[in-house]
Amino acid sequence: MPLLGSAAMLLNFDILAESVAEHDDWHTHEHFPERLSIPGFVRGTRWTAVRGAPRYFVLYEVAGLGVLTSPAYLARLNQPTPWTRKMMASYRGMRRGFCAVTGSFGAGLGQAARLLHFKPGAQAAPLRDWLLGEHLPALPSKPGFTGAHLLEAAATPPMTDEQKIRGADASVDWAIVLAGYDEDALAGADLRELERHGATGLSEGLYRLHYSLAREG
Repeated sequence: MPLLGSAAMLLNFDILAESVAEHDDWHTHEHFPERLSIPGFVRGTRWTAVRGAPRYFVLYEVAGLGVLTSPAYLARLNQPTPWTRKMMASYRGMRRGFCAVTGSFGAGLGQAARLLHFKPGAQAAPLRDWLLGEHLPALPSKPGFTGAHLLEAAATPPMTDEQKIRGADASVDWAIVLAGYDEDALAGADLRELERHGATGLSEGLYRLHYSLAREG
């Protein structure tokens, strides 16, 4: 199915090796339930790297962009729990973006994801038109694929107490999330067309589903 909601928060990060096990416990049993209790958060999904870096890719699907600057969300970030404070000190290389979902195609999630970060270049509109009108809609029907989604940075995350603990976050420009059930099929998708249509600064990683939690009700 398409992504749930018109906006998303995308995170890419590493964790100190000695903290990985505790991070996954905290992230699963405290952090995700806390985030999904905030009005407007619809689903959170955590992926771990099969190829490329960093280790984690997390996507929160939200009802709209305003959810990510809402008082309820900012209150959580400025009042971290003791366990959250401990884990935030283990984060490294956080890249975080508040994004509009400008295109979402497909009929399911799948157990694999390929995440592509890039800049749109000088001519964003033609690149967007090609992605939404031709390239991305055709991918979900290919063998091994289930979805293809375009995210565009639409707001700058404010500095919060959580971010102060882990250090300033790097930003997100545009991103494509390719979802599927076959890692090899996703890995084999040709990226040269993106560059030919003006994308620059391309970086990517191949990820495997680690945990997903949807809002109850």
